[in-house]
Amino acid sequence: MPLSPLIRFGTSTWTYEGWQGQVYRRQYAKTTFVKECLGEYCQYLYNGEPLFRTVGNDSTFYRPPTANQLRHYLNQIPEDFQMCFKVWEEITIPRFSRQARYGLKAGQPNLRFLDAKLFNELVLTPYRAAKFEPHMGPLLFEFQQHGMPTGEFCSRLDQFFGQLPNDFRYAVEIRNAGLLGLNYRKVLESHGVAHVYNHWSYMPPLLEQHRRLEQLFTAPFIVIRLLTPLNMPYEVAKKRAAPYNKIVGELPQMRKETVNLIKQAMGENRRAYVLVNNRLEGNAPLTVQALTSYLRHEEER
Repeated sequence: MPLSPLIRFGTSTWTYEGWQGQVYRRQYAKTTFVKECLGEYCQYLYNGEPLFRTVGNDSTFYRPPTANQLRHYLNQIPEDFQMCFKVWEEITIPRFSRQARYGLKAGQPNLRFLDAKLFNELVLTPYRAAKFEPHMGPLLFEFQQHGMPTGEFCSRLDQFFGQLPNDFRYAVEIRNAGLLGLNYRKVLESHGVAHVYNHWSYMPPLLEQHRRLEQLFTAPFIVIRLLTPLNMPYEVAKKRAAPYNKIVGELPQMRKETVNLIKQAMGENRRAYVLVNNRLEGNAPLTVQALTSYLRHEEER
């Protein structure tokens, strides 16, 4: 029995050489694998149907895509495929951390934080130029841990989304559990923006996040990002999972809560985007297979 067309499963990104022999069976030159493997990713079958109907794009967190880059994706993806792009970090970081890659900006306040004009001009323009809109999943705003008070953050978020065009879909991922609450939910709800339910080291479990949002979705779609085991630092999860070619530790509670959220979304006729990272259980494609099997079993009950 095919899954509901409302549900799109995918992985956080697609360029893992550890998936060769599993997802990737073609022979790629070392220099072309990253550029050319997306098409084969989209064709990967499980139980006779394509397993992946979406994928995350993390690279756009570090720089906006170019129109040519987007056209290259268009040449590889099927008609019904959608990609979920992270938004450029210049929009989502209140203060630059003291990392060498930030150069002179390291440790300084970010004057471009939630700059709607900059977002429209530098982030959205390439998607329009490449005519990528039919293949757009929600744009993902990842706000890493910060010290901004809840009231200020929600006010800035409200002002920002109030200035954005409504021909794109938006989703907010936070890493500060203290932001979860009525103020945050109302801001997202008023603009039709989704909360990203993230299974991440220092966030509450998925259903606890939902409980803090009064078990109400804030947009006509939901986004779930399954990233790392709870209470496990990123570097530990990365070392545990490498080289990402097998399940190293199942997370049955995570799987159950993910399916519960999807079932509620389906019951309310909302679309669901589920993106899985290798660092969660060790091999994202196998986790996606397990989730689809779990969901089918639930639907047949």
